[in-house]
Amino acid sequence: MGGLKDELLKAIWHAFTALDLDRSGKVSKSQLKVLSHNLCTVLKVPHDPVALEEHFRDDDEGPVSNQGYMPYLNKFILEKVQDNFDKIEFNRMCWTLCVKKNLTKSPLLITEDDAFKVWVIFNFLSEDKYPLIIVPEEIEYLLKKLTEAMGGGWQQEQFEHYKINFDDNKDGLSAWELIELIGNGQFSKGMDRQTVSMAINEVFNELILDVLKQGYMMKKGHKRKNWTERWFVLKPNIISYYVSEDLKDKKGDIMLDENCCVESLPDKDGKKCLFLIKCFDKTFEISASDKKKKQEWIQAIHSTIHLLKLGSPPPHKEARQRRKELRRKLLAEQEELERQMKELQAANENKQQELESVRKKLEEAASRAADEEKKRLQTQVELQTRFSTELEREKLIRQQMEEQVAQKSSELEQYLQRVRELEDMYLRLQEALEDERQARQDEETVRKLQARLLEEESSKRAELEKWHLAQQQAIQTTEAEKQELEQQRVLKEQALQEAMAQLEQLELERKQALEQYEGVKRKLEMATNTTKSWKDKVAHHEGLIRLIEPGSKNPHLITNWGPAAFTQAELEEREKSWKEKKTTD
Repeated sequence: MGGLKDELLKAIWHAFTALDLDRSGKVSKSQLKVLSHNLCTVLKVPHDPVALEEHFRDDDEGPVSNQGYMPYLNKFILEKVQDNFDKIEFNRMCWTLCVKKNLTKSPLLITEDDAFKVWVIFNFLSEDKYPLIIVPEEIEYLLKKLTEAMGGGWQQEQFEHYKINFDDNKDGLSAWELIELIGNGQFSKGMDRQTVSMAINEVFNELILDVLKQGYMMKKGHKRKNWTERWFVLKPNIISYYVSEDLKDKKGDIMLDENCCVESLPDKDGKKCLFLIKCFDKTFEISASDKKKKQEWIQAIHSTIHLLKLGSPPPHKEARQRRKELRRKLLAEQEELERQMKELQAANENKQQELESVRKKLEEAASRAADEEKKRLQTQVELQTRFSTELEREKLIRQQMEEQVAQKSSELEQYLQRVRELEDMYLRLQEALEDERQARQDEETVRKLQARLLEEESSKRAELEKWHLAQQQAIQTTEAEKQELEQQRVLKEQALQEAMAQLEQLELERKQALEQYEGVKRKLEMATNTTKSWKDKVAHHEGLIRLIEPGSKNPHLITNWGPAAFTQAELEEREKSWKEKKTTD
């Protein structure tokens, strides 16, 4: 319901902004009252006209902003919406409110109905933020779909040139800019109006009406068994068939669910390219025009049923969600990279400030040394001895300053080297952790194999005990059946010996599994030790033995009770009993 609400909000946003004539972000209450009434009507939401009139009664508060209208819209309309309304009628109502204000007056190569379909497609592909825009990646996706539907070749260089001239201040196009882009024929040169219109309609059917496939085929009737040509339309959970492709005269539906299936049929009764759709209560025989169309329809219906079993959305909606998630991931990575660059830039600026501070100190020291030199020259006669001492001291100070500069430069170089070493160590640590994770997975696999072997051994022991008990019971039977039971006992002893051999084989395989488990455990310890060290990163996951589960070696008997319901001896005993009963009767 959250996805449906987001789709409805986009169309309502267009209608609200169209009613905002002075672009102040507010709409009068009388207009909102009419808009709310129309929304309740087309969305089939029950409402009280008196309460609606009272809520939007004129008062001194003036127009209502978008944020002020949202609580009422959510509580009284959107939260009550069910998926039982005509989406085209709803979009048509919102389109009518905003088309006159926003659609360009310049002549376009597409009709207003085509522009409406492009507007609905825009709402489907636009980002979930307001004001609504469609990003260049989605524009490229839509133009590729239209070019493919027109039977033309995609001009990637032309689109790259268009992106280069794209306004850097905008993240994407509005609905009306997208309509103008498609309507001016920039990416459909050489195509007539009818071809462009048919391409828009095909993309609209796929993205908005969820039409996965459509076309003419022959259908066999259920009552008169005659064959009639119908126009079939495949959607995510239904196949509808009509008299013609104008969709005006609908003849029936084939409801699809996870229990349906589609099968190919051999040619019969003069009909070729046959296939069968099996549903819960009916089967439908259909004839395609050729083998290629038959295979395409079978594959499309099979894929649709598979999606129903998985509970997945239609392919184009799933692809749109993946593209949005990829864009969000790339945006997060870009923001993280910018943050890291800012941190490195800040650290570099701090180092530059430190170096600048050292340079200023050197300049100040040099200036003080010059002043002292001047003073010493002025008093050279009186302070000759003192001059020599001061000169040595200043030389020592200068040397210390130079050493400090060299030391700071060395520290900066060591800091950068340490950063590179830490990055390298981080990569090697990731490899070591991956090795340890793989070794733990291998250990878990061996443990599960050992558990299965133990379970099979327990099952065989229980079967042996069952056979032994049956043998004891057979010995206690009457003397008249002794000879027949003796034969059964021999057969059971043979089965017992075979089971003992299988048990010994399972014991041997369990020991081998234990040895493999010890080997994997040793490799896990080596991987753990390797993770703790930062020098050698050798992968220990190669060469691990994959055990094959032992299967049952006994022959399987099939009866009306199912596979392996009886042993051979029990089956012969029951057959003898049935024959005696039949003879008595």
